[in-house]
Amino acid sequence: MGSVVVLGSVNLDLHLQVERHPRGGETLLAGDLERRFGGKGGNQAVAAAAAGAAVSLVGAVGDDDAGREYLRRLEAFGVRVEAVRSVQGTSTGTAVICVDAQGENTIVVAPGANHRVAPDALSALDGLQEGDVLLAQLELPLEVVAEGVRRASARGARVVLNLAPYAALPEDVLRLADPVVVNEHEAAQLEADGLHPASLLVTLGAEGSRWDELEVRGERVEHVVDTTGAGDSFCGALAARLAAGDDRRAAVQSATEAAALTVQHEGAQPPLPRPS
Repeated sequence: MGSVVVLGSVNLDLHLQVERHPRGGETLLAGDLERRFGGKGGNQAVAAAAAGAAVSLVGAVGDDDAGREYLRRLEAFGVRVEAVRSVQGTSTGTAVICVDAQGENTIVVAPGANHRVAPDALSALDGLQEGDVLLAQLELPLEVVAEGVRRASARGARVVLNLAPYAALPEDVLRLADPVVVNEHEAAQLEADGLHPASLLVTLGAEGSRWDELEVRGERVEHVVDTTGAGDSFCGALAARLAAGDDRRAAVQSATEAAALTVQHEGAQPPLPRPS
């Protein structure tokens, strides 16, 4: 059974509940401001650990209370954080998330320390080997992500690359991933840019997902509370099950179940596990 290394972002999430999302130039009143933990890297690392993988995170936080608290939280979920650097003179990444009455969200991110992750952080990938999985997204500097993918692949590790938020990475990088994971909007952007990954997994929301020729139906959810982090839970669980040796169908089914659980609670991550 391989391990999962997540190369990704760590954010403090500021949640606002709104009846609907504002139109351009419009001001709306929201509910109380809630402080939560997110960032695609942190979310996916927690999801991979919850799915049973041995997980480590490569990234950065600010030299602030939010960053220190987040590291303690990740450790409580079983995520190793030795490769998460504390960057002097900057803040931990912050996301402002508005969730409407239907559970749909809009997100604006101030990257903070996430954009201070430099190529030298990739030395944490040197221990990767065949059977391990590198899971990466695009909330870090793109050149760092691209080099991380190349380095992990050269060591025989499998790469799961979540192309979110969307950016057109070099085609040689996309071809190293198995799979590239995108939602329907990102898939359309890939097509518009003339980019064709060798292995493409498209998530379709409640309808399920499609990985090349494989189609898996979505899980029925009676009451959607908050869609924030559903895609991250999908990616984290997918990476965990691939590292465990599952085939495509079994891995995607587990990922689908993880995403369905996520939309039934508030926030991108579950509550902290209780001490045993």
